[in-house]
Amino acid sequence: MPPEVTPTEAASPSVPMPAKVPRPKPGERRVKVLQTLAAMLEQPKSEKITTAALAARLEVSEAALYRHFASKAQMFEGLIEFIEQSIFSLINQISTQREAGAEQAHAIVLMLLGFAEKNPGMTRVLTGEALVGEHERLQERINQLLDRIETSLKQVLRLAAAQAGTPDDGDAASRANLLVSYALGRWHRYAKSGFKRAPSESAEAQVAILLR
Repeated sequence: MPPEVTPTEAASPSVPMPAKVPRPKPGERRVKVLQTLAAMLEQPKSEKITTAALAARLEVSEAALYRHFASKAQMFEGLIEFIEQSIFSLINQISTQREAGAEQAHAIVLMLLGFAEKNPGMTRVLTGEALVGEHERLQERINQLLDRIETSLKQVLRLAAAQAGTPDDGDAASRANLLVSYALGRWHRYAKSGFKRAPSESAEAQVAILLR
């Protein structure tokens, strides 16, 4: 005779329980929001991004977004912080790896163009295009970022002058301003072309001319 099966055993067949999906940590959710915002900024059409559109892309409610960021301005500040950390970390690497000031300046400008090319959405933040109609403090932070980049270039150009044994006479400041203006112009062209005109196009030769 077959073994008896109790009612409890009959009602509880041996079916594996689905694995419990771990809930993302708060920090991971913030990163996901910023990654999605950056991806939306990569769209060639420069339509204003709303929190409703961002929430829809993430498949969450707007209230869920505000549990991680108090406002959309804070989300943009998160992107600006990423840009700052990335750019100045790379500038420090360049300064460490190269002794010649002129080489550092050349590498820094190419890095600025390369960063934009790899991060199209961030380019629209750097140019201020994505910040139109947002809180004015965001554009102020970008202006401060550009000033810091210019200061870094001025320092390495002064080093280049000292290494060459030539007087500065304010030339480093003028050249640093020119190089930042050049990078900003290339960023604008990249964004306005719908990310089709790469900022690195002919950049090697052009930067060399600017540094003569």
